[in-house]
Amino acid sequence: MRIPSFPTIVRTFYTLTNATSRALPQHKALLPFTRGTVLKSMPTIPFLGSLFSSAASRDMSYPVQKSDDEWQAVLNKEQFRVLREKGTESPFTGEYDKHMPSAGVYTCAACDAPLYKATHKFKSGCGWPAYFDSIPGAVTRHTDRTFGMARTEIVCSNCGGHLGHVFKGEGYPTPTDERHCVNSVSLRFAEGDGEEKSKV
Repeated sequence: MRIPSFPTIVRTFYTLTNATSRALPQHKALLPFTRGTVLKSMPTIPFLGSLFSSAASRDMSYPVQKSDDEWQAVLNKEQFRVLREKGTESPFTGEYDKHMPSAGVYTCAACDAPLYKATHKFKSGCGWPAYFDSIPGAVTRHTDRTFGMARTEIVCSNCGGHLGHVFKGEGYPTPTDERHCVNSVSLRFAEGDGEEKSKV
């Protein structure tokens, strides 16, 4: 027996849900909401919700706590989209993709916590800044199940800002055989060792 693909299952479920909602008696007061309710209710179905969510980092508590309004006041729109809404910048467009200093520290763009040393950075050709390791304790890892697959999400341990993802076993000639694939917009670069940075 051949198992149908995921898009086929979703399309079938959606079609059945719409057919069922049309077969039921329609009340004039509910007509404008019927189709919208079906679309909005789909992600709350436990099976589909588990495929498209990354709730672990939202449920954790971090030393720096701010409301969305407070974050929007200190971050630009792109930083907010990536750091707080777990977005991704386009490949090969980030400020730090080809930035290869010999010394310095990359800090969190939201809270200035030191995350990576310049000596951790390497050329991966992936289109985003790549690091083989982080400053100890600076980055927290979570399982990210968005898009129906399990990946390792990395966030700032100080504020919970989304940095990117970690990929293992890709064969890069680095000490850890890991690639921290980080959005440039999540970072700032500082000369020096970063120890003088105060945590917000």
